[in-house]
Parts: sequence; C-alpha cells; structure tokens
Amino acid sequence: MVVVRRRVRRPGESGVLWDGFALAAVDRYNLRGMGLRTRTILLLAISTLSLAGCGEVIDPNEPQGFVQTKGSDTIVNAMQETAEEFMKVYPHVFVAITGGGSGVGIASLINRTTEIATASREMKGKEIEMAEKRGVHPKEIVVAYDGVAVIVNHNNPIDRLTIEDLHDIFTGKVTNWKQLGGKDLPIVTLSREVSSGTHMYFKEEVVQLGKKGSTEEFSKETLLLTSSQAIVEEVANNEGAIGYLGMGYLSDRTKAVRVGKGPAARGSGPSPVARDLGHESQVTGHEFYPPTVENVVNKTYPLSRPLYLYTDGEPQGAVKLLIDFTLGPKGQTRFMKTGFVPVGPRGGEIQNSKLEIRNKS
Repeated sequence: MVVVRRRVRRPGESGVLWDGFALAAVDRYNLRGMGLRTRTILLLAISTLSLAGCGEVIDPNEPQGFVQTKGSDTIVNAMQETAEEFMKVYPHVFVAITGGGSGVGIASLINRTTEIATASREMKGKEIEMAEKRGVHPKEIVVAYDGVAVIVNHNNPIDRLTIEDLHDIFTGKVTNWKQLGGKDLPIVTLSREVSSGTHMYFKEEVVQLGKKGSTEEFSKETLLLTSSQAIVEEVANNEGAIGYLGMGYLSDRTKAVRVGKGPAARGSGPSPVARDLGHESQVTGHEFYPPTVENVVNKTYPLSRPLYLYTDGEPQGAVKLLIDFTLGPKGQTRFMKTGFVPVGPRGGEIQNSKLEIRNKS
C-alpha cells in the first residue's frame, strides 16, 4: 500500500517530504506490486501534489484531508473505483484503500490505524466490546448487498448444488464429484483465509449450516488462499476444484453453480429438458438460483448478505464526505458496475440498535 498524507508522518512510516507533503510507503506493498486501480489512485494523488508544489493556491474553504480505508477484499475494487471518482471531485482529500480481509479492517479500526473499516460480515460482539474498552465507538453502515457465488471449472458438468451439498463438500463428507453425479474426480475445496469476512460468512452459513453453537470446521484438506482472484485462478486451471467468492469477482473463466436450499440432492437432479423448461423443483423438490443482482434483491439466492463500512463514532469531516459520496449516485454506480447490489434509501443508515444487540450477546 502507498499512502499520501499531508504534513503528517506517523511513527514507523518512512517517506520523503515534498513541498510540505509526505509520500509514505507502508507495510510490504510497493508500486510494482500494486494493482492497476491502486496505482491509479496513487498517481492521481501525486498529480495533485505536483500541482500544489507548483504554487497552486488552495481555497481554505475547500475540503482537505486524508482518509485511510482498510478491510474486506470483497469490496476493495469497488472502493478503489469509488475513491478515484471521489478524488476527482475533492482533489485535496487523499484516500488510501487497502484490503487484507474484514478482520484486518476491524482490528485496524479498534487500534485506531484506519478511519474506515470495510467488512463483508458484521462486527462480532466481542469485537465491539474490545473497541468500546479502547474508546472506539463503532458505527455500522450498510454500503451494498452481495451474493457469495460458488464456482467450479467449466469442464465440470455439475451446475447446481444445495446448501447441504456444499456443506458435505467443504466438511469432507463428500470427496469425489462422482458422489454428486459428476465425473470420477477428487474434489479440491478452496477457501479464503480466516481473516476474510467471506470465509466467516461461508463457514457460518454453509459449513455450520447456520446453527449457532456449531463447532464444525472446513475439512483439513481445504486449501486456504489469500484472495478471491487466487481462487478464480485455481478453479480455472483445476477441473476438480470448487471455491467461493463475492459475485463481484465472477468472470467467464469459471462457472457459477446454481444454489438451492434443502437436503442434499446427491446428483438426482432434473433431466436437461426439465431444467431447460424451468421445472427443476418438480423433479428434485428444490429450486436453484444463480448469483445475480435480481436474485439478491428479491432474496431468492440463498447466500446473500449485506456489506458494511464501520467508523469510530458519527462520521465527520473528510470521512463523512467519502461515505456520503459512496452512498450517493456516483459511488453506488461504481458498486453496481463491479457486481454488487446498491443499497436502498434506508440501506446506508447507521445501525446503532443492531450493534447494541450484538454487544450484549
């Protein structure tokens, strides 16, 4: 990650002053290793710095500042695109966007090393309690909605699975695609690492079947990968692989399976003719849905969830500007274009009551 910050250098940061600004290289990230959008954000900021260094007079009434955002890899691309648009409107407010997982973002908020934590899961009661003890008062904002897609290789004939099928696959109860009516091929299960909010969501809803108090875990053979893109790469090149990711990462390189509720289908699905006619439920007793915006909106896709922003207290100043922009037409358009469902009129409200309930649980 590269951060551009005005006249402030935090302890442990390295950088060179440039006309009163500091260009800081943080953690293990560097320019060469950055994605295109992150590099674009940096270049936009450097362009602004260059103008300032050339004697540009900044209106003191114009918004200025720095906003650090850390957390969910699921929405990092949408946030990066939003930040690019935001800095065109507010060129003297610099924004740094990094991923690392929802857990990383929430921990950073608690430790006061980020202004905004992005998360693909809710904060846990123990996290809220820890934050309050440290004088941090989390405020929850729903920024968009998402469907967690399950993907397989294009050469895999399986195109639909129930939640219980997925449970049996990812807990190691089913280990060969033949058991599900597919090829005689070992199943390779892929998961995000434990700091990922998507990992936590999938574990609770699929591995533990939504049962509170369940201690069931992913099978020991499950491979933990560092990013959604890494899961796409592995599934695209491994006919036996299956993984999950936010539907914003769907591409034509893999195939998203339809997901249904109810008991395991075990390969006793409808004939191709029945499926083409839309009569799946008449044959299997299940209805299967693809991860689409429409199915997330109408709540028919079983693995749907909200996505969150968390701040310390009521957003103020540059942080409020960025959040308002993100929830506004331009920001929501960026989220929609990256595969997410925009929030409704009340979707961006700060969920104080929900946080209080979780804090007590």
